Amino acid sequence: MDGDVAMKLAQLAAAAFLAIGLSSAAAHAEGVLPVRAPAPALDEQARPGTETAVFAGGCFWGVQGVFQHVKGVKSAVSGYAGGTVANPSYEMVITETTGHAEAVKVEFDPSVVTYGQLLQIFFSVITDPTTLDRQGNDVGPSYRSALFVTGDGQRKVASAYIDQLNAAGIYPARIVTEVTPHSGFYTAEDYHQDNAYTMKVNPGYLAYFDEPKIADMKAMYPALWNERPVLVFASNYK
Repeated sequence: MDGDVAMKLAQLAAAAFLAIGLSSAAAHAEGVLPVRAPAPALDEQARPGTETAVFAGGCFWGVQGVFQHVKGVKSAVSGYAGGTVANPSYEMVITETTGHAEAVKVEFDPSVVTYGQLLQIFFSVITDPTTLDRQGNDVGPSYRSALFVTGDGQRKVASAYIDQLNAAGIYPARIVTEVTPHSGFYTAEDYHQDNAYTMKVNPGYLAYFDEPKIADMKAMYPALWNERPVLVFASNYK
C-alpha cells in the first residue's frame, strides 16, 4: 500500500465518522477526556538544557498537535516507537505486526516545562489511559497508551504519577498506560507531520478528534500555552 492509498483510506474513515453524526465535542467526550489531572507529587528538578521524552497516546496527529503548543517544547515529531522492526513505514505499522505504537518524540527545556508537567497535560487532554490497545475509534496495539522513558528519572516520575492518578480515582477504570524503556524512535513520513495545522491528510478526522484536544490544552493550561506552535516544517504554519 503506498502513501496515496493510505491517505485515501484515512479520508474514507473520516467520512464514516462524519456520517454517523459525531460533533467535535461529542467525539472528544466519547472517552474520559478531558480531565483535570493533578500536578505530579514527584517530578524531575527544573534545570537548563534539553531533555527527550516519547509519548504514545493514540493517533500521533493529536499528540503532536498538543505538544507543539507547550511552552518549553523545542520540537515534537510524529513517529513509531516500541516495535521490533527497524525503520518501519506507516503501511507496515498499521498491519499491527511490527509492535510499534504511533508516538511523538518531544524535545523540551526542563527549565521551562518539566517532564511531570508534560505528563499532566498528556493524561488530562491527550490520552484515555483506561482503554487497552485503543483510543476511541482507533483500535489496535499501534494506538496504545504508552510512555517510552529515556532514563531512570523519567521512569520513577511516570510510575509514581500513574500510582497517584489511580489513587485519586479521577478515571472510571484503572490506568493501563505502559511505562517502557525507550529503545528506538523512527520518524514518520512527512505527510504525518504538522497535520493539525496543514489539514492536508484528513481534515474531518483532525477537526473532530484532534483540534478539541488542542483547545482543551489552551483552556486548561494557559500558563504553558504557546500560541505559535513549534512545527517540523515551518512553512506549514497557517
